[in-house]
Order: sequence, then structure tokens, then C-alpha cells
Amino acid sequence: MPYSGTRDTSAAMNDRKFPPKGRRRDGKPFKKAEKSAGRPARRDRNSATDGPVILYGWHSVSMALANPQRRIRKLTLTENAAKRLADENIKTRVTPEIVRPQEIDRLLSPDAVHQGLLAEADPLPSPDIETLTQEGMVLVLDQITDPHNVGAILRSAAAFAVKAIVTTARHSPEATGVLAKAASGALELVPMITVQNLARALTALNDRGFQTVGLDSEGSEDLSDVALREPLALVLGAEGKGLRQLTRETCSIVARLDMPGEIKSLNVSNAAVLSLYVGASRLGLMKR
Repeated sequence: MPYSGTRDTSAAMNDRKFPPKGRRRDGKPFKKAEKSAGRPARRDRNSATDGPVILYGWHSVSMALANPQRRIRKLTLTENAAKRLADENIKTRVTPEIVRPQEIDRLLSPDAVHQGLLAEADPLPSPDIETLTQEGMVLVLDQITDPHNVGAILRSAAAFAVKAIVTTARHSPEATGVLAKAASGALELVPMITVQNLARALTALNDRGFQTVGLDSEGSEDLSDVALREPLALVLGAEGKGLRQLTRETCSIVARLDMPGEIKSLNVSNAAVLSLYVGASRLGLMKR
């Protein structure tokens, strides 16, 4: 079993908890904008979500404001957050609505740390695999459903200058809410390529000269011993289930991460950062 013996049960989690239908937590009816903020976004083949994308927290919102490719529909700020943006010369691009922190609290789940910033935005476009440059590393995610894990993987991917993350349109979290918060702004830095069929996407990567390396505890050799080369695609599966059979068969090699301690498995986001470090070190990317 890859990474952990714990089955990934977080697919049923939503980015936010909903009050009774048609009502806010204070019992008042939703405004139109609030309804759209709580409605799950739909998928299409051109983007990870079909808007609106909900972003909250300093890094998620400030990075989105700094990204010219991200269209901001609505911006809600506290006075302190607005002052901080002004102090750091970050343009709001749209006229923000200034509210008390409690107003933002009502639109999000109780445990959401928004730091006084909430944005409603259009999703970023999903590039085609054919547009990937044949250099560096990409990550491929095989039905990883936990938005916290995917967000953490995105953050690590940005740290290692990953060219893109390939994920499926189904059985993957939407690029909004909790995922965006966990990514800490990395959504604006790492393109997400959404595909309908992962095996076909891996075949396309193989055809474009990528070395596709699946990570699984039953891999034939340790990743550190594999002769890695650019362009490199590292393929990670969900905790508990691991790589699907067709995914394993389509990868050019399946490797494992050998651990020296008593615990031999890792959370998938930790496995991602370790494999990225091994890959970047072996390819000489750390010195570029």
C-alpha cells in the first residue's frame, strides 16, 4: 500500500459547511453573491472549475490579485486587510466591499482562517499537455481527493518549480476554497492541467518524451536508484488505494520510496515533496 495504510475518506468533505437551505447562520436569507459563493463549481474541459472560484486568506487572495490571468469578480475585505494591501502596493483591481470580519465568517466554514480577505474569481484556464515544455518536472495525480493534500502538493510544486500538475476532471477536488487556502498562493504559480482520461494523458506524456515514474510501495526499485532524466513526470496515487492498475501499466517505471525508520509509509503530500526533492537533486535542478 503506498504512503499510508489509511484509506482516503476525505472525498466526502466539502470546502465549507452549509447552514439550512436558503438561510445564513444568522437566519437571514442569502444574498445572491453569498449563494454563488456556497454553490459547488462545475467542471469543464477548459478549467479546473467552472466558476466562481472562492479564495480566502492573505496568500491566496494577494497572489490572485497579482496574477493578471486571474479575473477577480468580487473582493470583500476588512479595513485591516485593505490597509495591508495598500501598504504592500497590491492593487485590488476591483472596488472592494469593506466589512467587519464577522461578515466574512458568515460566508465560510467556522474554521476557515480568512485573515480578512475573500475573493470571488474566474477559474484559471487549463492548458493542454501539448503545450508543456520538454524540460524539468511535472506531477501527475491519480484520483487524490483530499483538498488539503492537493493544496499542500501544489505548494511544494511551486517550491520546486514544477511546470504543471496533471489531474483528472473527476475524482479530484476543485481548485477553490480549502484547496486554494492550503496551496498558499501556488494556484497562481503552477498550471493545473485537467484531463478526462489519465491513462491517455500519461500516454501523451510518454509520446512527448517524458519519463513517467509512478510512486508506489510495490515499485521495482527505490526512486533514488532510478536513472532519472528530463523531462520527468512523477505520478502519485491516493492514500489507501495507490495507483490504479492502468496508471501503473502506462508509467514507464514504478518506483518506491524506501524509508530507514520504523514507519515505512508517508502521507501523499509528504511523499510528493520527498520525490520532488529526489528528482530535482538527481536532475540538477537545485543548482539552476
